[in-house]
Amino acid sequence: MGKKDKMTESSTEITRKLSAAVEKMPAFPKSVQRVLELTNDINCSPKELVMVIEKDPVLTMKLLRILNSAYYSFSKQITSVNQSVVYLGLNTVKNLALSFAAMGTLPQHNAAGFDVQHYLLHSLTTASLARSLCQKYSQDDTDPADCYIAGLLHDFGKVVFAQFLAAEFREALALSAARTISLHLAEQQIIGTDHTVVGGMLVEKWQFPRQLTDNIRNHHSEISPGNTVQSCLFVANQISKQMALGDSGNPVVEALPAVLSEQFGNNLQDVIARLGDISLLVSEAQVFSQIARAG
Repeated sequence: MGKKDKMTESSTEITRKLSAAVEKMPAFPKSVQRVLELTNDINCSPKELVMVIEKDPVLTMKLLRILNSAYYSFSKQITSVNQSVVYLGLNTVKNLALSFAAMGTLPQHNAAGFDVQHYLLHSLTTASLARSLCQKYSQDDTDPADCYIAGLLHDFGKVVFAQFLAAEFREALALSAARTISLHLAEQQIIGTDHTVVGGMLVEKWQFPRQLTDNIRNHHSEISPGNTVQSCLFVANQISKQMALGDSGNPVVEALPAVLSEQFGNNLQDVIARLGDISLLVSEAQVFSQIARAG
């Protein structure tokens, strides 16, 4: 068997292992899948959304818990899903439902020693930062909610690795830390592929739009300045790491590529300065993290 045949065989085996791992990941609740479908329809009525959420008692409970938390500080208690849509709007309710569903798939423990709580905070802050960057810098009609979802789900491949390729992922984490190299490069060395590939497979299983799948698969690839979601996700990810907002297991903060400097600024520090006070955004992520992970 020649070298090319061995490489093909190795690639096939890696794909098989990844597919098996993704199949073991929990599916999103049907109610959340339906929320996604409805909010992607411009003719969706708030009443339809309320009906879907009300049929899911866990989702209803978490929504009301968020609304009645100190973070929102509404003057009166919110007691119904209908009130939550009125107060927050369809997109925010969709983001909350997705956050709860995604967090519900996270394991309490894993053999790789990957800190899921820190990972969760990184994902939520990256999501909120990506949404803010889109609101501030977008030059097209990209929905900031799409940037939020990309930020929330961009690193979910690491969760798959932590649970189902734990020994290899632990080794990749150690290599990344020891050599101060990006985690996806360490994963490629140890596992033969990286979290963007398995993350894309997972999001595809969860039946998200193809564009989101592509952005997750490519978030460590060459940046396309015409792709607002990819650009905002890249910048948000670096800011989250630079400011130590959670921990994704990746010690490397990448510089702002020249192709993004015209849109966002000369460097990452410029972007951070222009965003101003992000304490509310961090508080949002912390509250969502606590409530999403609550029983």
